[in-house]
Amino acid sequence: MFFTYLRRELRRRRKAALVVASGLALGIALVIVVSSVSSGMKQAQGKVLESLYGLGTDMTVTKAADPSEEGSGRPRFKFDAKGEEGEEQSSDRVMVQGFQTLASSTVAEVGEQDGVADAVGGLSLQVMKVDGRFKQGEFEQAPGGSGGRAQPPGGGTDQQQGEVRGGGADFDVDSYSVYGTDVGKPALGPLTSSKISKGRTFTGTEANSKVAVADASYAKEKKLAVGDTVTISGTKIRVVGIATPDSGGAAANLYVPLKRAQALADAKNKITTVYVKAADSQQIGAVKSAIQKNISGTTVTTSADLADTVSGSLSTASDLASSVGKWLSIAVLVAAFLVAGLLTSSAVSRRVREFGTLKALGWKSGQVTRQVVGEAVVNGLVGGVLGIAVGLGGAYAVTAISPTLTAELGSGGGLSGGGLMRAGGPGGPGEALGQSASKALDISLTAPVSTTTIALAVGLAVAGGLIAGAFGGWRASRLRPADALRRVE
Repeated sequence: MFFTYLRRELRRRRKAALVVASGLALGIALVIVVSSVSSGMKQAQGKVLESLYGLGTDMTVTKAADPSEEGSGRPRFKFDAKGEEGEEQSSDRVMVQGFQTLASSTVAEVGEQDGVADAVGGLSLQVMKVDGRFKQGEFEQAPGGSGGRAQPPGGGTDQQQGEVRGGGADFDVDSYSVYGTDVGKPALGPLTSSKISKGRTFTGTEANSKVAVADASYAKEKKLAVGDTVTISGTKIRVVGIATPDSGGAAANLYVPLKRAQALADAKNKITTVYVKAADSQQIGAVKSAIQKNISGTTVTTSADLADTVSGSLSTASDLASSVGKWLSIAVLVAAFLVAGLLTSSAVSRRVREFGTLKALGWKSGQVTRQVVGEAVVNGLVGGVLGIAVGLGGAYAVTAISPTLTAELGSGGGLSGGGLMRAGGPGGPGEALGQSASKALDISLTAPVSTTTIALAVGLAVAGGLIAGAFGGWRASRLRPADALRRVE
């Protein structure tokens, strides 16, 4: 009889039920959209961090800045002309990023710390290449004399009056980043954030080979293909693969074996970076403390620290989704629950004659209350279904549009989630991995909907129905048959 009466009453009061369900649906839909967008923000931020430091990076360890060394190691470039006039001149210089390095033994020191599962070194380089020609000027004599090749005015028996015109130099300067990675441990390092789209990656036997993997964007810009060669400081390096970053920001333009990078930079047994895999990602704080305590002159930056340095529209949108969006969702939900409760209570006040009659026929107050609560719960479930449908539609719309957000990572180091950390020299965390830390990354926003979000929506729908039913049930339970029958609906 309960379900029969419930079905009849809901059909008879369809408009009122739809109003209550719609109010709950609005709040639930907003919660789903905000939760999905917030989840998308976290994924986008994770992509930014992964693109800079490889999959699973949790922290970076950098050499503490030494004020006494500030301004030292400034780059100098000496260029001497050679050959005949107009002949192509070409020279390049390989410099260590940040101009300071750590000893290769640091890798073993970090690996011995409690909580560290594995460690691997890397060397970040910057190559400055200059190509061009010199042109000698022409000496133009004053009127009455004869012109010719530029020479000292006093070179003849009679001093010639005139000036040198023309000449000079036309040079193209190209700067690109090279990263030396340990080919013996391919699971660690910045190359793990990229996928080999053409060719192959390094093999374990190429520890000092003249091979390279090129970033896809750099390869496109320089028209490089698998099998082509690039010349770095007079050494010809063969491209064996093309790597495409997972989220648009490569750690370097070219990757080469670590020993080959050390030879190119004349930095034997030197590194700028140590990538470390933590045994337990939940113990990052303890690992950080151990490294700082036992390896002097280092500064450790965790993933949370790096996330704080991410700025741009991604950071702004993330703040809005996590703070404004959360409180807006709560406010709408509270309003929806209150409105549903008030509407249900109002509906009960209009049904006093009906409930009075039921009580006169033998219904107990508990039965009347259950009837009102049952109707409200059904309204809540209907609102939940509508809210989930609207929320899924909103999340799908965000994913389909995929608005582009810009993320900029401040220099100062960083990493991303999973179980890795990195150690490097000054200029290392922000600079040692090349251009990624100094340029903006464009990330497409998605709004993934998880099963947890759906379960939350169902729970809110039931809670909304129970709250509304509690209002109406309490009102109905207080009715007395004699009083109710004296009132006209």
